[in-house]
Amino acid sequence: MSAISASEKVDGFTRKSVRKAQKQRRSQGSSQFRTQSAPVELSPLPQLKDAPSTEQQELFTQKLQQCCTLFDFLDSVTDLKSKEVKRATLTELVDYVSTNRGVLVENAYPEITNMISTNIFRALPPSDNPDFDPEEDEPTLEAAWPHIQLVYEFLLRFLENPDFQPSIAKRYIDQRFVLQLLELFDSEDPRERDFLKTILHRIYGKFLGLRAFIRKQINNIFLKFIYETEHFNGVAELLEILGSIINGFALPLKAEHKQFLMKVLIPLHTAKGLALFHAQLAYCVVQFLEKDPTLTEPVIRGLLKFWPKTCSQKEVMFLGEIEEILDVIEPTQFKKIQEPLFKQIARCVANPHFQVAERALYFWNNEYILSLIEENIDKILPIMFGSLYKISKEHWNQTIVALVYNVLKALMEMNCPLFDELTSSYKAERQKEKMKEQERNELWKKLDELKVSRASMVQNNSHGVPAVLNNNNSNNNNNENQENSNDAGAIMADKDPDVTDAASGSASCAK
Repeated sequence: MSAISASEKVDGFTRKSVRKAQKQRRSQGSSQFRTQSAPVELSPLPQLKDAPSTEQQELFTQKLQQCCTLFDFLDSVTDLKSKEVKRATLTELVDYVSTNRGVLVENAYPEITNMISTNIFRALPPSDNPDFDPEEDEPTLEAAWPHIQLVYEFLLRFLENPDFQPSIAKRYIDQRFVLQLLELFDSEDPRERDFLKTILHRIYGKFLGLRAFIRKQINNIFLKFIYETEHFNGVAELLEILGSIINGFALPLKAEHKQFLMKVLIPLHTAKGLALFHAQLAYCVVQFLEKDPTLTEPVIRGLLKFWPKTCSQKEVMFLGEIEEILDVIEPTQFKKIQEPLFKQIARCVANPHFQVAERALYFWNNEYILSLIEENIDKILPIMFGSLYKISKEHWNQTIVALVYNVLKALMEMNCPLFDELTSSYKAERQKEKMKEQERNELWKKLDELKVSRASMVQNNSHGVPAVLNNNNSNNNNNENQENSNDAGAIMADKDPDVTDAASGSASCAK
């Protein structure tokens, strides 16, 4: 590795550009696309549609072999003619497989899969930006996409051809093929991931023997993503495939499927980049709950366990997912989770971040959720009341205050006597808190005065002031010290000295 000059050490921008140039040189040298060492010039072959039917199969094989030639697209000025010949040939092959019957004979399968494997299976390059943020930065697009796109298109048409025979293809589209296909989901190019998503879904549908293997490998990718790398570009696409797979699960659900939900999908909510795939993840979770409602309680408790503590954006996403779950929840399952769930919702309503509070309050716009709340108002109203009443008086955002008033009105209409009872008890509790706070402040004030008084006495003694005072002053000081000592003792015992008097006064007012 070349040494870095002194100027490069000082100038961070220079050092970054040097590293980028070195990376590009390494990419060309190591040949990401495995280009041939010597340039190869391709010559156009005759058109398949113009060839006699007896020669078409042989010509088809020749064109497949010709398309196994790879080119370096990082160099935009070399092999231009040959690149165009290959592009035209791939386009012709896509059209030929799409529109003709009887082209997928047994001898063609190894040639087809070899051409596909040669073109798409490759080591993905490291990201040009080590601090790549998928939400803000532009992805690195595949340089060889003009050819790779057509190869993916050909593979898709191959799988969808009416003459496609999985019994023959399974010799070539095997576990190794699928494993290499899954590795490509880490590509930064969203166009490639979109093709891969459709192709893997087709393979899952046609090859019954590969289904368990595909699910297991997706499971492994997610576990590695959660607990090791925290980086994989194709999580959203894999979850989208899983959504369709889960939808087709037979009932009752197998233990392995339930374990996948609780051990993989729920922990996926802890990922930093949750926003990139949350919609697909929530869909998978809801699909499981529609299949088996008894999973609702462990799922919601799992979400509460992983509830975000410091990220408001993720809290909003969690609340959205909770609403999706409540849309399909059964009333019997709702009763099991209502208390812990609404304790969390109450905390969200009281959140100073207005988007979190707003999203939680929007639950009361959902008719089905409102009906569930009304059926269990005696449990939910006491949980929610304190937060709602406090926000109605203290929240900084007027939009939130207006929403809270609407929620309080709806709750009051559901159970007016309970609402009035909670209002009275809340006000009484608040009044007690204010009195205790006032008494506490007075006690601290007296302690401060006592401290000043003692400091003054010490200062006077240090200047030779006689320690013996007249009897009247001595008695007054003793009484004052005794009173302050009683106050200090009350604080140490965490008791308010005037509570008894206040209580007796209240009792007499009641009489």
